[in-house]
Amino acid sequence: MPRKPRFFVPHIANHVIQRGNNRQAVFFEEEDYQTYKNYLYEAAESSGVKIHTYVLMTNHIHILATAETTDGISLMMQKTGRFYVPYINYKYERSGTLWEGRFKSSLVDSDFYVLACMRYIEMNPVRANMVESPQAYKWSSYHKNALDNHDRLITPHDSYLGLARTKKQRINSYTNLFNEHLDEKVLKDIRNCAQTGTPLGSSQFIEQIEAQLKVKVGYSKRGRPGKASN
Repeated sequence: MPRKPRFFVPHIANHVIQRGNNRQAVFFEEEDYQTYKNYLYEAAESSGVKIHTYVLMTNHIHILATAETTDGISLMMQKTGRFYVPYINYKYERSGTLWEGRFKSSLVDSDFYVLACMRYIEMNPVRANMVESPQAYKWSSYHKNALDNHDRLITPHDSYLGLARTKKQRINSYTNLFNEHLDEKVLKDIRNCAQTGTPLGSSQFIEQIEAQLKVKVGYSKRGRPGKASN
């Protein structure tokens, strides 16, 4: 079976998911999470990638990032794995692959979709019943985006900056987004697009991507969802 294509466009956010092989753990203790963050930071810096949101779960990771070049995201993930996998194998006296094949990715339209994807990522530990609130989970960008704690990994996306003029107002606006649940249709769209590699956005956004790439990218959905649960 041929691999599903992945689409990358410079300066457009990309939702990246990578899972442990056979859904097995990739982080075992706190040092592992911090080590991964360090390698990811170095890889992002050297690959021209800005990370806007992330969550490190026990057996998988989510990242929302924007690259300056077409191959930036792939380079970042390759470089991170090149150091993190040997680190885990040596530390725990194991061998073989750590990750489940290639990472999955989906281009994400700005404004509504970027903010929805950020919430989706940072709410992962809550949906997994690991914690009762995103604030209670240590290994995510929520502490930077919603609480303004230092995190050198994070560069704010324009959609985040556009929430308000001042930092305090932005933080309040962003935090308020978490007071309501993401619409089930939006959750489904984010998951389907990430799984299939389909860009997440309006029909106009998908047409824009197709025009830039000169290839059909597929349609998991059409149109912009309502804002009732934004």
